[in-house]
Amino acid sequence: MSEELLVNVSPVETRVALVENGVVQELSIERSHNKGFVGNIYKGKVVRVLPGMQAAFVDIGLARTGFIHAADMSDANGDTEGRRGELPDIRTLVREGQTLVVQVSKEPIGTKGARLTTNLSVSSRYLVYMPNSTHIGVSTRIEGDGERQRLRELVETLAREHEVPGGFILRTVAENARPEELRSDLGFLQKLWSDFQSKISGAPVPAAIHTDMPLFLRALRDLARAPIEKIRVDSRQSWSQMREFCGNYYPELTDLIELYSGERPLLDLYGVEDEISRALDTRVPLKSNGYLIVEQTEAMTTVDVNTGAFVGRRNLEETIFKTNMEAASAIVRQLRLRNLGGIIVLDFIDMKDPEHERQVLRTLEKALEKDHAKTSITGVSELGLVEMTRKRTRESLGQMLCEPCPLCRGRGQIKSAETVCYEIFREILRDARAYENDKFLVLASQLVVDRLLDEEAVYVADLEAFIGRTIEFQVESLFTQEQYDIVLV
Repeated sequence: MSEELLVNVSPVETRVALVENGVVQELSIERSHNKGFVGNIYKGKVVRVLPGMQAAFVDIGLARTGFIHAADMSDANGDTEGRRGELPDIRTLVREGQTLVVQVSKEPIGTKGARLTTNLSVSSRYLVYMPNSTHIGVSTRIEGDGERQRLRELVETLAREHEVPGGFILRTVAENARPEELRSDLGFLQKLWSDFQSKISGAPVPAAIHTDMPLFLRALRDLARAPIEKIRVDSRQSWSQMREFCGNYYPELTDLIELYSGERPLLDLYGVEDEISRALDTRVPLKSNGYLIVEQTEAMTTVDVNTGAFVGRRNLEETIFKTNMEAASAIVRQLRLRNLGGIIVLDFIDMKDPEHERQVLRTLEKALEKDHAKTSITGVSELGLVEMTRKRTRESLGQMLCEPCPLCRGRGQIKSAETVCYEIFREILRDARAYENDKFLVLASQLVVDRLLDEEAVYVADLEAFIGRTIEFQVESLFTQEQYDIVLV
């Protein structure tokens, strides 16, 4: 399997695409005027404590106040409370007006402010340093017991040698890392944290203490790992910064970074622009002629699998099984590409054979192993649904690139012209009983007026006879299909 990292940099936005065997798997976008906040550390002020929710709102200087739960706070001794059932009262942890140093763990999404934590952490290529913890953990994606033990003991030894207090998490990319590589990372994190502490004491409230690296450098830290074969960037300035960054921290990547100067736009060359357009659609075609319907709501995301025109060669059960197997891999790709998180419900086509169900679930789980986000999956429920969660730290692709439709206000549908006509009739009847006027003037969209003068003309005549007044119509070009106005003349 070959992987390439494509970095498109412009004055207004940066886009990074992870391509596997010529197919886009992940896409990250960062706009200059709206950079992400996850990982940023702020000195903020508690503006409201909510005992009933075991939470508090913290002003960190963003448009919306951040939200912190008691489970995301450390007590006075720096020990993190692990289980919500044993949490102390939030009022014993914070009070209104208190200054708090917090880190953003989830981006502001929709009307929700950023999710915050006092369990601060800073990352390097191989390590995550947690100054308020004593735990040393290893990524669950590193499966070998011997390697996990080696890494844990190595970091414990290095932390003692350098007298670095706190906890660490070894990231997936740390597998098979050499001692000198981990020592370099630990020294980098030690200096970084020392700089933070010196900034915190003199910073006003609210203030940003630390902001994460730009997207094109974060991509090197988080995505550039084996089997990456090439990193292409179309900006000479960013190419220079990336090579300098790798020279200091990840020298093995330096020679993989190439400056792209072709006439055709870099993302066009790999079909990324087309993939972005398709990823904003609810319907996803499958090679078998089946398709997925992906719908994202504020509460959850649902994915429905359909056979479409695919009929198979043998029988219906074979058709269903093959469609579900293809859909399992396609679903994971869509989750990664669209960056869908939270609760996700997958509605596979019902299968009668339990072995078919197991194979589809195994395919789903195998595909999820490549996902950089943390996921959790259940078996098939009695209703034939698969429930899963995917860690959500930032807005989805749709939330970032789109906005609610001004016509339907995000509902995804609008009232039909027929429905609006009948609403107009009911309002005219109400007004006729309440007012003594000579006639009514109806202002509405072209489609509604056309229907009133055509399909509904007989009812309009009956209504005029019933109320004893004339009804006239006028097209208002600026009105949407649902808008209308009735003027008493």
